[in-house]
Amino acid sequence: MPLVPANQPQLIRSCQKDEYYQNNLTNNANELFHTFAGSRRWLQWRKEIELLSDLTYYILTTLSGYQTLGEEYVSIIQVDPSKRRIPSRIRRTALICFHTFVPYLLDKVLICVENELEAEAPQNTRRTWNPLSHMRFWIQRAVGLLTESQRKSLIPLVFALQQGITLLYRLHVALFYTTGAFYHIAKRAAGVRYLRVGNASGDDPRISHSYRLLGGLSVLQLAITLTLQFNNLRQRQRARHEWKQHRNLLPSHQVSQSSSRTSRCILCLEERRNTTSTPCGHLFCWECITEWCNTKNECPLCREKFQPHRLVYLRSYK
Repeated sequence: MPLVPANQPQLIRSCQKDEYYQNNLTNNANELFHTFAGSRRWLQWRKEIELLSDLTYYILTTLSGYQTLGEEYVSIIQVDPSKRRIPSRIRRTALICFHTFVPYLLDKVLICVENELEAEAPQNTRRTWNPLSHMRFWIQRAVGLLTESQRKSLIPLVFALQQGITLLYRLHVALFYTTGAFYHIAKRAAGVRYLRVGNASGDDPRISHSYRLLGGLSVLQLAITLTLQFNNLRQRQRARHEWKQHRNLLPSHQVSQSSSRTSRCILCLEERRNTTSTPCGHLFCWECITEWCNTKNECPLCREKFQPHRLVYLRSYK
């Protein structure tokens, strides 16, 4: 039976079908755990439940040597880089790890590092049998060796790394639209490709052309996003520099004597400079609120969520 590479529509439909059944399995597991353990335990373990559900799905299909329900739906099979054999058990195990464990651990590590960097005082975590508690312990030890200035400088770096992972995924999807291979980064890392069985007729050239056009538009959109973010970063740095120069014009004791309690910024506890308003109407220094938004997109007073681009700089406000 002739075998030809799977095209983009087949890979996308297969992924959508797998996600549908994975979501059903995860929802049923969440409902069962929530019923027997309660809301508090469920909120604590919901990420682990999702991980175990995905592992169960892939162990019963990919690791066992069977097609997933999505692959069976569009009649495609996994092959190794030679395109002549199905992937070995080691390669299939690596694929499952890249697809489930790596995103889970990366998310846990980044969140733990962010929480430790933002913590005002070091917290003591007891090491138990749980591997995550050991990970938190080593992260706390590493963060405890840093100075206050180093911790503050690393917080934007962690945020940039989180955003970089999202941009990397978008770039990978755009590359898939162009080349037609490796819809998931995990499959690229494991070297797993797809061949279709049954209907092996040639593809309509217009399909590949349309997906290449979509890939080009995705790359263009990604470039525009990066340009806007870089421009926003430059504006923040320029505003921070101007704010520091303006703030150094008066000694701190003169500012405290001439400022009233209502005109002070609650973040720096000094007279507001370059007054900036949040969407909820609270006023802060431009430098203080933008620094705050680098870690939390919410008002420090009322905790209302908002995006940093909705901040309003009030010119000539006193």
